[in-house]
Amino acid sequence: MKNHKPDDEERRKWQNPERILADIGLKAGDTFIDIGCGKGYFALPAASSVGKYGRVWGIDIDQQALESLKLKAEQAGHKNIQLAAGKAEEMVLCQGCADIIFFGVVLHDFENPAKVLENARDMLKPGGRLINLDWKKELMQFGPKLSKRISANNAAGLIETAGFDIEHINQSSPYHYIITARMQI
Repeated sequence: MKNHKPDDEERRKWQNPERILADIGLKAGDTFIDIGCGKGYFALPAASSVGKYGRVWGIDIDQQALESLKLKAEQAGHKNIQLAAGKAEEMVLCQGCADIIFFGVVLHDFENPAKVLENARDMLKPGGRLINLDWKKELMQFGPKLSKRISANNAAGLIETAGFDIEHINQSSPYHYIITARMQI
């Protein structure tokens, strides 16, 4: 099966970023770190959700994607987005500053997901949440190869090993699961 890469308009039919961000409890004043933010599919609506007193950090290895996100943010008048280029395995933007660390269909892409999750733990505030939205490990017309996908159970295991308690695992769309976790106390 040859996979098709949907554009943002097509993607919105089954993955609405505003709804997902509302469902995870993102609110005005929060600090939201989008790891693997790409061109801002989640970062831009997050900037609207957190408002002028909140902050969105976007991390990505793709400098061109970050440039695109920067331009879109400027055009939308978002002054609360900061971007960092580099490998998530090597980045800790702050210690204990984030209300939400968000992985939007990217955990399967990292060379060392355990290190990325360790860094995420360092950036979360006490009581902060880690959200992992990713592809189900099923054959479908969208997304990465089946062999590259991480099942919800395997992702939950990685997240628990990194020092988090899983609060819940839900279906997010016909193609995705979403895991909500908090740091272990």
